[in-house]
Amino acid sequence: MPVVVTIPSYQHRIYASLIYIAKAKKTTMASTSSSNPGGAFTTLQERVTFEKEIKKSKFIAIAGPIPDEKSAMSFLSQVRDPRATHNCWAYKVGDQYRSNDDGEPSGTAGKPIQTAIDSSGIDRVMVVVIRYFGGIKLGTGGLVRAYGGVASECLRNAPTCLVKTKVPMGVEVPFELVGVLNHQLQSFHAEDIKQDYDTGKDGISMVTFKVDFDQAEKLEDAIEANCSRELQFYRR
Repeated sequence: MPVVVTIPSYQHRIYASLIYIAKAKKTTMASTSSSNPGGAFTTLQERVTFEKEIKKSKFIAIAGPIPDEKSAMSFLSQVRDPRATHNCWAYKVGDQYRSNDDGEPSGTAGKPIQTAIDSSGIDRVMVVVIRYFGGIKLGTGGLVRAYGGVASECLRNAPTCLVKTKVPMGVEVPFELVGVLNHQLQSFHAEDIKQDYDTGKDGISMVTFKVDFDQAEKLEDAIEANCSRELQFYRR
């Protein structure tokens, strides 16, 4: 199990929330990833559109990737049509869901769109379904099928990509091993690499970086193997 230790004052300035993982007792990455479903997610590569006419009403579904809730409102303002009868929508960002019926009977538009998103397995996504009323009422069931159906069709064939979250990490190494460490970090495509030589420990540097969540343990093993010694690793 992870062991929490007191971090020296110099580390509190920059790494206040890092947790020391005792190498001999640290939890495996497999168990970490299974308990952290946010380690990777599937989202859309680009904005996509699907259009369908149902009983003379035109439905246009527009789906796009969004990084956060604020971006969802920006996306809505970009794609909504004020001339349309309804601009109904839903989005998912991690565990955050929101939906809106925009004047349709409660639960007949936003919720079906949200269900379509959930069924697709796509995250960080928003779907706006624009309706131009054609003169024929669809009824409650018809609206649910129409909004949910066009949203599902829009997402079904949309190009997607897998996004892996980055794990903030740090390690203390002697000055003479910084070059060896940097070589391993480059091999594992680590990002945001920073060095702090003012550690309060003679000849020791703190190097922080970010790496794909499913590569963290492999990177630790590779660093220790190439440095030929056991090191202290920190994870946020």
